[in-house]
Amino acid sequence: MQRKMLFALPFIAVGALGACGSDDDVTGGLPTVNTKPAYVGTIVTTTYNGSTDDLLTGGLGWDGLQSATPPAVSATPTARELRTRALYNNYRALVDMTTNGGYGVLYGPNVALDGTVNSAAGAGKIGGTEYLAYSLDASGKAAATLMVQVPSTSNAGTPCIVTATSSGSRGVYGAVSAAAEWGLKRGCAVAYTDKGSGNGGHELDTNTITLIDGLTANAATAGTASLFTADLTATELAAYRTLFPNRYAFKHAHSRANPEKDWGRFTLQAIEFALYVLNEQFAPVVAGGTAKTVQFNAGNTTVIAASASNGAGASLAAAEQDSAGLIDGVVAGEPQINVRLPTSGITVARGGTAYAASAIGRPLYDYTSLANLLQPCAAYAASNAASPLLAAVPLAGATGRCAALAAAGLISGADFATQANNALQALIDAGWQPESNALHASHWSTQATPGVAVTYANAYSRARVNDNLCGFSFATTGATGAPAAPAVSPMLTLFGNGNGVPPTNGINLVYNDAIGGATLHTLADGNFAFNGANCLRNLWTAPNAVLRAGVEDVRVNGNLRGKPAIIVHGRADALVPVNFSSRAYFGTNRTVEGVASRLTYIEVENAQHFDAFLPLAGYDTRFVPLHYYNIQALNLMWNRLRAGGTLPPSQVVRTTPRGGTPGAAPAISVATNLPPISATPSAADVINFDAATRTVLVPQ
Repeated sequence: MQRKMLFALPFIAVGALGACGSDDDVTGGLPTVNTKPAYVGTIVTTTYNGSTDDLLTGGLGWDGLQSATPPAVSATPTARELRTRALYNNYRALVDMTTNGGYGVLYGPNVALDGTVNSAAGAGKIGGTEYLAYSLDASGKAAATLMVQVPSTSNAGTPCIVTATSSGSRGVYGAVSAAAEWGLKRGCAVAYTDKGSGNGGHELDTNTITLIDGLTANAATAGTASLFTADLTATELAAYRTLFPNRYAFKHAHSRANPEKDWGRFTLQAIEFALYVLNEQFAPVVAGGTAKTVQFNAGNTTVIAASASNGAGASLAAAEQDSAGLIDGVVAGEPQINVRLPTSGITVARGGTAYAASAIGRPLYDYTSLANLLQPCAAYAASNAASPLLAAVPLAGATGRCAALAAAGLISGADFATQANNALQALIDAGWQPESNALHASHWSTQATPGVAVTYANAYSRARVNDNLCGFSFATTGATGAPAAPAVSPMLTLFGNGNGVPPTNGINLVYNDAIGGATLHTLADGNFAFNGANCLRNLWTAPNAVLRAGVEDVRVNGNLRGKPAIIVHGRADALVPVNFSSRAYFGTNRTVEGVASRLTYIEVENAQHFDAFLPLAGYDTRFVPLHYYNIQALNLMWNRLRAGGTLPPSQVVRTTPRGGTPGAAPAISVATNLPPISATPSAADVINFDAATRTVLVPQ
């Protein structure tokens, strides 16, 4: 059973309980006063009735979220309109929204925890109260956004909190489908944070920024109310926009804070904020006063740190940093995590064949800058002829990129076909799984890889927007691809539509140093701005000392302090490959914690990073939703913490793709396609760790 004491009655005496994670905040035997954490700024509280508006769907219901028509926003959007649009877009960004893919049938707001489906229009809304505030830095500026949702179904007698740290560089609603939905259905408070890398933009030409609720303001008058303002003096700003008009700064890229180093801390802050909120909402007042007592604390509230991708990495980092015992368990889906391998090193062997040491535990910037160089060439390898979105990688540019790579000695081959084959092999040799070969075209053409490479280069280097690092900038563009003034400022809807990493909401990735002048990087120099991409790579390989230091700042050590944890990852993940992240973390954790480790690693065949891509032709036939297994993992963790259940062994789950015709795959079926995570997997499916040789043994 879990260590935490649960309430047997709606309210109990609290003289022996501490506040916000502390077990000793009592004075003279009297209950302590609930005190807002010092880093929490002004709190905006809004109650949603669960009918016309709600916590999970913004009043849209499960069917409104599935609709291809986004909720309307006016010419001058209101905060409520932006919130609804943000919930709509962030929900859809992380899951397959098609019925054949499982939405509304296997998962979704209308699917109860026991699997019961409510297909009525508008089903799935959850009423409750939302608390929104900044986490302030020492100067009073917004370091991150924090939010707590308390559903009306919360039971003060059995308190629980689920974290929903944002995925990617998204805003505060960025993990609403990944973790928040499950927590709200459980009646748990959900602790969100945008982790300081959230969807904050700065339109430099007009000096316009966004506020915590998405409304816009002038940076000069907004002051510390700004979600993000670029670090430029008035003189620097004027000079930059004269030379580089129509440009934008973004918080993750240009805050100069390298926010990733604080993702774990912000996740812990979100939990502390949630405990404060629970006490404010449910605890009795101090006798003879108006302040609330401390009834909910780390000792009696079940806390699961959960999310996907960057949010999952933040959950693991938070667990490592959790000296106060706030977190009881972790569920991390496809975590982007930069692990510091043990000095003794670890080995990963798949099917008995060991990978080279260089293919294990590479940090994000290393492998993303490499992918950004090689993917548009590798996309045209002969074996990738049927890749989804291959046609979206223009052949002329790919030919130019391959030729430039060969001329620089980065690949070999005298002709395009040979060069493309060699580029693909270079990715496999670097540690990508062969199962992800067909994904390189779509990852590069949708700008996932280039956008991440440029954003993180700036973040790790603590660059300012006017540095134009490696010749790149973010701009609105015209018909020719050159920077141009927008007809309508994208800032008005950035909160609702943006994802924090351009290209987003009409703001694009531009190569300033292109022959003939600044243009979209995909149009630059006949080779997709090879010089800029090579510069980004050289920041790692040269190396650049500041960038390297930034990467070191975000590394984790694999010590989960004995907390039960489940990592779920798709074997075919091309954005965050398993060799670099989850396999490396699993081996490091087992090395560091030894027999005290309670980490289970689930590797899912035929699953990859972007469930939102599953409706695409070729994705639908090849891949299954990883989200389905994240939900299973959350249920397993809940049973472990609340009912004393055991976590399953580490294993490979052997799924079956839907098959059929690309773009028209048959409906997904649990019986046919989605075997459960097994409590007793066959020996051929178990993932083991050989402590003597420090080897992660992954079945073929």
